[in-house]
Amino acid sequence: MSELHAFVGATIFDGENWFSDVALLVEFGRVSAITHADEVPAQAQTTRLDGGMLVPGFIDLQVNGGGGVLFNNDPSVEAIRTICASHAQFGTTALLPTLITDTVEVNIAAIAAGISAMEQGVPGFLGLHLEGPHLALARKGTHDGALVRPMEPADLERILAAKARLPNLLCTVAAETATPAQITALSDAGIVVSIGHSDAGHGHATEAFAAGATMTTHLFNAMSQIGNREPGLAGAALTTPTVWAGLIADGIHVHPATIALALRAKQGPARIFLVTDSMSQTGTDIQSMTLNGRTIKRADGALRLADGTLAGADLDMIDAVEFMHAQIGLPIEEAFRMASLYPAQAMGLAADHGHLRPGAVASFVHLSDERRVLSTWITGTKVFGA
Repeated sequence: MSELHAFVGATIFDGENWFSDVALLVEFGRVSAITHADEVPAQAQTTRLDGGMLVPGFIDLQVNGGGGVLFNNDPSVEAIRTICASHAQFGTTALLPTLITDTVEVNIAAIAAGISAMEQGVPGFLGLHLEGPHLALARKGTHDGALVRPMEPADLERILAAKARLPNLLCTVAAETATPAQITALSDAGIVVSIGHSDAGHGHATEAFAAGATMTTHLFNAMSQIGNREPGLAGAALTTPTVWAGLIADGIHVHPATIALALRAKQGPARIFLVTDSMSQTGTDIQSMTLNGRTIKRADGALRLADGTLAGADLDMIDAVEFMHAQIGLPIEEAFRMASLYPAQAMGLAADHGHLRPGAVASFVHLSDERRVLSTWITGTKVFGA
């Protein structure tokens, strides 16, 4: 059986340009070419698609759960498999299971689960995101304040050891609870450091960026805001060219007008990219869940603790893309890039992720003309769809 596969019948967006009457050629799990439909090699196995569009698979760098599973509650490789499969229904082909603030024991278990997921080749598993516990109490959000604490030498050693065995590792810390030296040590080891859940002022935030942090976690949420005399972490993220920013685009976490302002203000080349910050509800109809012994209710498009604090988001990636296009007014191409190319670039993976140019990992989504997910493919293998 030939290892060459051809996908025909859909318009193709490679991350930059649209192509019609063409075939996407995939060999050994990678894109080999986009060629005219009449020039498909005879030995290729052909999959005929009934219209619609093929676009690069979405990449989600902040996923707390899915399919009824919350990673904090079940830090296992089986949970990771369930989470990845759940988000594939909505076009996500690579994600970082995210562990929010918890005990050292749960942290250790999550790292072990990530290593096992990598060794077993769980489809969609990209690495881990450790969001806490080294955060600022003043901006803890839904994180358990009793578990929030500064980074100690043992914590640093554990994170560095994890990176040696994981393909990708993202670590969210506050500028107040991780020192510049610790941030530099993490960055030098190839860990992507994001500043989040932080009340740091503009100056303190830029010091963290200078030390090696290259990202901010869920822009505008759980961080110091832009004021007339103090730009805060939000202002520092928008005005520092090397800093990427995740965004929860549901119209609840950040007002649409604020999103539009941020897009115009962001200095680059680093950009704003989409995250879901999804909890265990993705792909299910469950209406409540627990985190660190506290109940989270699902209602009116949001997830909240009993006191009204937002606790993750009731969002999937295709809906985030549609929100950016329909509500913010971005061209659909740019909305797609915010869900694929830009997160890949933020993680240093854009050589072969986030687009469908030759050599890229063949992870893509077949959407209807109305942008409904019809099927999802990870490294050339269908993981969702009829």
